Amino acid sequence: MNFFYVLNGKTIKQVFIVIIAALFTSWYLYIENIVQLPAFSTKDGPKAVYKGDEDLALTFNIGWGDEKAEPILDVLKAEKVQTATFFLAGAWAERHPDLVNRIVKEGYEIGMLGYEYKDYSELEESKIRQDMLRAQDAFKKLNVKNIELLRAPTGHFDQKTLKIAERLGYTVVHWSLDSKDWTNPGVEKIVSNVKNAKKGDIILMHASDSAKQTASALPLIFKELKNKNLDLVTVSEMLANAEAKSKEIK
Repeated sequence: MNFFYVLNGKTIKQVFIVIIAALFTSWYLYIENIVQLPAFSTKDGPKAVYKGDEDLALTFNIGWGDEKAEPILDVLKAEKVQTATFFLAGAWAERHPDLVNRIVKEGYEIGMLGYEYKDYSELEESKIRQDMLRAQDAFKKLNVKNIELLRAPTGHFDQKTLKIAERLGYTVVHWSLDSKDWTNPGVEKIVSNVKNAKKGDIILMHASDSAKQTASALPLIFKELKNKNLDLVTVSEMLANAEAKSKEIK
């Protein structure tokens, strides 16, 4: 017995619409996965800061590892660079109280990088809030006070993260220039990436163990910035002294 399906004009139109919608959805998901946006915000809701107007903000993420943070602090001290913002994961901070104390004593700013290194965009609101509060508690026990800045652990976040952070009193900070030091592309490439910095940029670097070439690149980076007459400020100073930029991502 033969079976066949007769399509009238209306049915053909419906099938065509379904196919087009499926193709558009696939394209959107593909683009979303390969393009890293500088920040995420909603039109009327809280926004993530990714850039300022003047000077530069040098930021370091530390999510894990035991070896690279101290050498980077040594380089900053040797180069007499006293202005930087460190975003620390609460779990890392608990394991390295001496380094946290050193960061504070040497005058660097501390922001939170959550507690565990989890992708906030993949978590439910309750889990995001729980992670932030756990980090908050960790820093309180380490006597680190007045933390007002937060960076999503993996750099990925959405409207949920922004709203929860705002309720807890934190400003979400992204970046406008990625040094790519975590990919270990070579010292020269890291320096090349950062020397393109312009006034207002928030620079992303790392002091986790995955960034094996950062300490060697820093002296050359500072030389390049000095040659361009660019001054370094903390993220908080950038927010206080200039109108920080945020961006609505649709």
